[in-house]
Amino acid sequence: MFEEEEEENENNGGYRRRREEPLYTEKIFADRKIFFVDLKSNDRGKFLKITEDVRGRRDTIMVPEETLQELIDALNNVSDFLKNEDDQD
Repeated sequence: MFEEEEEENENNGGYRRRREEPLYTEKIFADRKIFFVDLKSNDRGKFLKITEDVRGRRDTIMVPEETLQELIDALNNVSDFLKNEDDQD
């Protein structure tokens, strides 16, 4: 579900990736890192693609639409924890 679609290349019998434009995208700059947050879609549904770029090296995670709210809740919990921790200092 999460891999970008591949289609057969008729010229050489191999495969090439089909790059679809994101449905929605955000770019976050943090120190020497860039985070790309892209909502994408393929024939199996929607998914969130989060890519971290550090000096040209990229790591990516894919989150299916069905799990997205759980991820958002977890991030909110971490944010709340950090706020409470700062208030106690």
